Amino acid sequence: MMSNMATSLIMHKRVTTTVAKAKALRQYVEPLLTKAKNDTTHSRRLVFAQLQEKEAIKELFGEVAAKIADRPGGYTRIIKLSATRLGDNADMCIIELVDYNDTLLESKNADAAKATTTRRSRSRGGKKAAGDTAATSAVDVTNEAMAPVAVAETETPANVTIETLHEGESSAEVASEGEEKKDETAA
Repeated sequence: MMSNMATSLIMHKRVTTTVAKAKALRQYVEPLLTKAKNDTTHSRRLVFAQLQEKEAIKELFGEVAAKIADRPGGYTRIIKLSATRLGDNADMCIIELVDYNDTLLESKNADAAKATTTRRSRSRGGKKAAGDTAATSAVDVTNEAMAPVAVAETETPANVTIETLHEGESSAEVASEGEEKKDETAA
């Protein structure tokens, strides 16, 4: 059974089974994967004595060995599922080769890309270069844009006016002024 499950794991890169079988399979297949990293006739014969499947041996010593070449161990991962098997209520899981989980690898690559970018901040003290004045004016514009804004309702969405609140004014006062302006434009 272990030979057949190991062959299925190597060929399909992922097998759904019970937790007990997955733990036993991990102990069975990890030494075979370690032997596959050294592609010699002797290691091929040792692995073939366990698996008895030529296609699995080709896959193991070809594609799989190339992916796990720099990994020091821990070639498999067991992911427990919330579901249980219907017949005997056994806990189910997925055992997979670590380097073949594409969704997890993509998320790690995205995290690595985010981690490599750094944010640079301006130094507060010292002289400003000519290019820094443009950055300062952009900061001033964004500070003005961040002030509270009240939107007056109009008849058409294209005629929306935006007014900034001044210190001491409430949004109700600005809204009532907006209604007065709307009445004046309608007349």
